[in-house]
Amino acid sequence: MILYVTIMRLSPSSKRRLRVILIVVLVLAVIRIALPYVLLHFANQRLGSMPEHRGHINDLDLALIRGAYRLEGFHLDRRDSVSGELVPFLAADAIELSVEWSALFDGAIVGEIDADRPELRFTKDKAEPEDVQGDTLTLGALLEDFMPLRINRFGLHDGSIRYVDEGSRPPVDISLTNVEAEARNLTSIKNEEELLPAQVDATATLYGGALSFNMGLDPLSASSLFDMDLQLRDMDLPRVNELFQAYADFDVNKGRMSLFVELATKDGEITGYLKPVIKDLDVLGREDRHDNVFRKMWEGIVGTAATLLKNPRKEQVATKIPLNGRTDDPHVRTWVAVISVLRNAFVQALRPAIDRDVDLSRIGAEEAEGS
Repeated sequence: MILYVTIMRLSPSSKRRLRVILIVVLVLAVIRIALPYVLLHFANQRLGSMPEHRGHINDLDLALIRGAYRLEGFHLDRRDSVSGELVPFLAADAIELSVEWSALFDGAIVGEIDADRPELRFTKDKAEPEDVQGDTLTLGALLEDFMPLRINRFGLHDGSIRYVDEGSRPPVDISLTNVEAEARNLTSIKNEEELLPAQVDATATLYGGALSFNMGLDPLSASSLFDMDLQLRDMDLPRVNELFQAYADFDVNKGRMSLFVELATKDGEITGYLKPVIKDLDVLGREDRHDNVFRKMWEGIVGTAATLLKNPRKEQVATKIPLNGRTDDPHVRTWVAVISVLRNAFVQALRPAIDRDVDLSRIGAEEAEGS
C-alpha cells in the first residue's frame, strides 16, 4: 500500500522511467530463466548433428556472476566402423566451463574446465593413432563451440579410461580407474621464459597398481616438445588374465608388474626408455588343471622362459627397452631389449625405479658429439 501511494505521487516522467526500468528487469529475468533451456537446445542440436558421433546433455546450469556454466549428464557416442552402431565413447557426470579468474591478474582472459567422473572408452577398432587423432579433432571442434575462450587449465576428477574388445575370446574390458589429473598453463600465460611452461600431473589405479604421470610441455611449440615420466607400481597380473588369454593364449596364476617410462622430445627427436619389471611370476600351476593339452604346453613354454630369465637374487623378470628416433617414426630396438633381459637375468637386476637419465637438453647432443 505504501509503495502504491509512493508511485502515485511520482511525476509523469518519473513514472515513465520507472515503467521502463521494470520492463527491462522483467525482460532480463525472462532471458535469465529461458537462457539455459535455449542453450541446452542448441547444444543438443549440435551434438546430434555430427556424422560419426552422437551426444546429449541432460541439463545445463548457468552461473553468470562467476562467468561459468555446468553441463549435467554429458555423453558422446561414436559409430563403430565394424557394426555401424553407436557405442559409448565419452561421458561425464558433470562438466563445468568457466573463466579462470586468477589468470586475469596476468592480463589474460582464458578459460578452465573441470570434469567430474569422466569416462573415456576405446574399442579395438578405434585405438589406432589415426582414429585417436580423428576423435581428438572432433573433441577440439566441440570444445571451440562450447568454450569461446582459450583453455588454460583442465582438471579431471575420479575419472576412468577403458579399453574394450568385445570380439576377442574372452572379451576384453580393462580400466584405468580413480584418475585425478590437472593440466596447467596450457596457453603459456605464465613462465613464458621457461622451456616447458605447461605442466600435466595425474594419478590413477590400475588393478591394484598405483600409477603416476608427470609431463612438462610447450603446447605452443611448432614441433613436439615435452619431457615426461610415468610410473606404475605393483599391478596385480592375474586381474588382467582376460587380456593374456585373448591376445597371448595363456593366463597368469600369480605375479605383479611395475612399469617405468621416461620420454622426451625436441626438434623432432625422441629419446627415452620403457622398463617393465615383473615379480613372482607364475604362469603354470594347479589352477590350470582343466586346460587342454595344447594350452598347457604353451603355458609351460611361457613359464619356462620366465624362469630362465628371472634374476635369482630379486625374483624378478625385467628389461629396459630404449626408445630413440624421430617422433614421426619412433622405434624400439628389439636386439637391445633381448640383451637387457639376459643381462638382468644373469648379471644384475634392474633397479625398480625411474632412472632420471633422460634429459631434454641432451637430445641431439650425442649425435653432434659423435659426428
